[in-house]
Amino acid sequence: MNFKIKVEAIVLSILMLSIVSCISCSDSDTKTTENVSDSTILNVDASLFLTSTSAVTITTVPCTLSDGTSTDCYKIVATSTPSDHEMGPWCPINISDDASAGGIWLENGQVYDVDGAFIKNMATFYNDTNWHMYDANGAIYKTETQEDCANAANPNVGVEYENFCVECLPSYVAGLTQTYYIPVTPVKQATATNFGGGPPGRGDAGPSQRGIAFNGVVFDAPAPTDAILGAYTLAPFDDAGGHINFNAGYHYHAATGVSTQIAQADTHAAMIGYALDGHGLYAQLDANDSEPTDLDACRGHYDAIRGYHYHADAPGNNNFINCLYGAYAN
Repeated sequence: MNFKIKVEAIVLSILMLSIVSCISCSDSDTKTTENVSDSTILNVDASLFLTSTSAVTITTVPCTLSDGTSTDCYKIVATSTPSDHEMGPWCPINISDDASAGGIWLENGQVYDVDGAFIKNMATFYNDTNWHMYDANGAIYKTETQEDCANAANPNVGVEYENFCVECLPSYVAGLTQTYYIPVTPVKQATATNFGGGPPGRGDAGPSQRGIAFNGVVFDAPAPTDAILGAYTLAPFDDAGGHINFNAGYHYHAATGVSTQIAQADTHAAMIGYALDGHGLYAQLDANDSEPTDLDACRGHYDAIRGYHYHADAPGNNNFINCLYGAYAN
């Protein structure tokens, strides 16, 4: 009887050790996977940029990052002229025009077609009878010259441009180039850096721009829509989410899926460019139209294939990402 009890006790002990061992093994495998994804670092792939035309040129230069790291950066010089899609249109001509005659507007998380009906309905849309952007024949008031564009895009726009649709054309910035620096190898930081260019005194030291599309067009800071609307002007974006000013040239305020996207072998969202810290920037939604549920405050997360990377915000939010978790070129 005692012998039987001892045998059963030994068998039970072996089983318990086996179970503990399996649990430990499972935990170990999970931690290994997490460590792999957390440590995956992918260099910027310069070959993804559309350099077959003079619109984008890339060279490698020494640089110093915001955390003091001395490294190499890609120097990207772009003409702000996308080679993968047409720019415009922005402002329709008449309130009878359909969506093909105009661009889009971003409001409260939604994307609206700027067609003739949108312009006609602005007083109702904004609950403000001061909006009336067309004449008795339905012709829409809009900027017609480079001087008009410069004046209407001025923060202190005069009353003579109230109720104008602001449309700055590519020919106005044909000679403009922009230069950006992105670290070849991303350097992840323990804390995020907020973007600069915000209200005075906020103290943010980071860059104001968010990243670069493969066609060399910048993913810019949110458009100052409150200031635009406050002057009773409208500065639509084209269907690619871009418009033109004299400082940035053609630039994006939303990721709408028009510019070049790099599809992924799995169901992950397509890649649309790089953030200024060298981490990949991907579309908002994956192949199943789902957004990742584990995004951090900057709209980034890890996976074992892509390392740390960002996902663009919804187009209607007039935003790409919220901050940078990597060091950027000074």
